[in-house]
Amino acid sequence: MTVLITEETEGFVRKIGLHRPEKRNAMNIAMIEQLSAALTRADSDDTVRVSVLFAHGPMFTAGLDLMDVFPRLGDAAELFSAAGLDPWATHGPARTKPLVVAVHGKCFTLGIELMLAADINIASDDATFEQIEIDRGIFPFGGGTARWVQTVGWGNAMQYLLTGDALDAREAHRLGLVQRVVARDDLLTTAMSVANKIASKAPLAIKATLESARAAVLEGERAAAAKLLPAIQRLATTEDAQEALMAFMERRTPTFHGR
Repeated sequence: MTVLITEETEGFVRKIGLHRPEKRNAMNIAMIEQLSAALTRADSDDTVRVSVLFAHGPMFTAGLDLMDVFPRLGDAAELFSAAGLDPWATHGPARTKPLVVAVHGKCFTLGIELMLAADINIASDDATFEQIEIDRGIFPFGGGTARWVQTVGWGNAMQYLLTGDALDAREAHRLGLVQRVVARDDLLTTAMSVANKIASKAPLAIKATLESARAAVLEGERAAAAKLLPAIQRLATTEDAQEALMAFMERRTPTFHGR
């Protein structure tokens, strides 16, 4: 089997790489399935606390490999969760652990939707973004329509969704599509630094934070609020919560184990 997605673990962080550079990392069916499987492995591995998604080669991704994927668009639900988790969290199960995305070079269509489905995005200063489905007679079906609006507001979203215009890293940062812009040589180091900082925190608290925030977005603030006290009561009884309290009293850095 051709390896289209690389996986490497450093400490508590799983590095997942898009690896089809000869095709500009365009996502064919096999690549989507391998990405889903890689994210599923990271999510179910107790030794992994955070994942970093990056790309090999001169650009992040050219988006969908249309000739390979278009014939199976009728099976989108199965396609996007074929091997487990749906990387775009629209047609199948979503992650329970944080995902940091590091983007360089050109990033098209489905690549932007990967970012919108992630938790933190870091771009190199040479990164550019184009949501050009409108030029192909379709629209973003990996969650882009809703998440562009949620992230940058209606008018800003429509400016790019309806025109297919490109935006550079600085504009993406201004709009909130990315959280940091760094030099190309610093991209992966910065992403790993952010991931390692998250990985040093209490895993159960990280998971609960993601669940609460997603509930507010997907179900509304009232529904999320109803879950706050039960969730915090469960966390207060964990070993990690006790470790945090002891570390505070002893003026030391806590060591969390996810229990």
